[in-house]
Amino acid sequence: MRSELLTKGVKRTPHRALLKALGLNDNEMKRPFVGVVCAASDYVPGHSHLREISRAVKDGIRNAGGVPFEFFTIGVCDGLAMNHQGMRYSLASRELIADSIEVMLIAHPLDAAVFIPNCDKIVPGMIMAAARLDLPSVFVSGGPMYAGNVMGKRVGYSEIYEAIGKHSNGELTDADIKDFEDNACPTCGSCSGMYTANSMNCLTEAIGLSLPGSGTEPAVTSARRRIAKETGEMIMSVLGKNLRPSDILTKKNFENALAVDMAIGASSNTVLHLLAISHEAGVGVTLDDIDRISRNVPQLSKLNPASDVFIEDLNACGGIQSVMKELAKLDLIRVDALTADGSQGDRLKKAKEADGIVIHKADDPIRRDGGIAILKGNLAPNGCVVKQGAVKPEMMCFKGTSKVFDGEQAAVDAVLKDEIVPGDVVVIRYEGPKGGPGMPEMLAPTAAIAGKGLDGEVALVTDGRFSGASRGAAIGHVAPEAAEGGLIAYIHDGDQIEINIPDRRINLLVAEEVIEERKKKTNILKKDLSGYLKRYSNLVTNAAKGAVFNE
Repeated sequence: MRSELLTKGVKRTPHRALLKALGLNDNEMKRPFVGVVCAASDYVPGHSHLREISRAVKDGIRNAGGVPFEFFTIGVCDGLAMNHQGMRYSLASRELIADSIEVMLIAHPLDAAVFIPNCDKIVPGMIMAAARLDLPSVFVSGGPMYAGNVMGKRVGYSEIYEAIGKHSNGELTDADIKDFEDNACPTCGSCSGMYTANSMNCLTEAIGLSLPGSGTEPAVTSARRRIAKETGEMIMSVLGKNLRPSDILTKKNFENALAVDMAIGASSNTVLHLLAISHEAGVGVTLDDIDRISRNVPQLSKLNPASDVFIEDLNACGGIQSVMKELAKLDLIRVDALTADGSQGDRLKKAKEADGIVIHKADDPIRRDGGIAILKGNLAPNGCVVKQGAVKPEMMCFKGTSKVFDGEQAAVDAVLKDEIVPGDVVVIRYEGPKGGPGMPEMLAPTAAIAGKGLDGEVALVTDGRFSGASRGAAIGHVAPEAAEGGLIAYIHDGDQIEINIPDRRINLLVAEEVIEERKKKTNILKKDLSGYLKRYSNLVTNAAKGAVFNE
């Protein structure tokens, strides 16, 4: 037991003295020590209730004979950070989260850990830390918020941004906007659609690191607290078996998670994070693996922002386990893979049958391939990502005229000023991991395009990334990015761009000799950076590698 570095022998008397200063007694010194890694904070809606979830986890640990030690991590709310300088710190926070957990769990030797994330980069950051440290570990998320109700209709967070575009068109009044402000986010929890936070929490369950229901049970329910308590109890069983993340984060389970990713139409950010987690776990998932699975796995659920179905609806119909049970009928789930509480097959025996509406049957899918597609071509030779499950049919094959912006805000302003017209391809560059830096999410421009009613007539291409709340022909993660001399740096206004999602192609239709001339005359934009962003920009790789740090 690692905790014996603190509790055993005369030489550890000073360590025991400090532990007794915490209030521990001699009996507790003989029990396993379990870290409770919590992302609670007072100003992130998805995390404001995590102290309550943590209390339930600690109760479970004590119930099962362990001694819990809680500590906290940072966590950026992408919604609060959206569309200003703060968004450059969101993805960058993922590496800080993993590093800070490594510091705490090695500096203070513990025997196992329970991780309590909920939003966006906190989930992958914690999984990366678990993979790196390989201590017996279990996860429990804080759960999603309920959908809002605005103007008599259920809405999610993304509709607020789309309402801004409609307001600028005169379609909504100031009173309507106030209705969105007051009622779109009615409870604590991760935002109510299949955005990045809920996508990652669902995939944590699918990969086997959290218990059934952890990905979808709403934040405010008693069932969420029971799952948390059961997770605290479960970690003692996981510790007793010496079951480690390396036993769960296998290629089989990554493929299980990717199959679920495609079946539920998850956020395109999952690509970025699964690549980074697999890198940390030494499994080596690639964009080619993701594309292969995308081509073979049907989409069974379509959730907000692509529809008016929400996470709470998915949960009521059986959640992730029911999705996996349906995929298993097509032999798309590796049922022999291990989870925190048995095999995947053991779990699926207890799962509900798909309802056929929220979760489609395997023989009646929404689409025959997955919700995410990887495109390649001269514009993105290393690949780029589109959430094809949220693209209108008429935009699946599209050729348009580029309008180029060196940053997100200029593009948003152009959309709201009606400078973007049908047939345009909005190109936003210098927003990648290095060039942003931090690869900021672009919900504002995609939502403005949708709010203007242009999501069936305008595409958007960027080396940045999109919020899970984005919809439309929004193609991100272009690699190489502009800051490293990718072709996106040399696009001019008026160029033709061809997008063919079914054939997985994206190309700039400009002659090679013209591009070579442009390269001679174009200076790659260098931003004046300081502090953590400067260090991050110097260390980070591009999106095709998961935006991990160079080693």
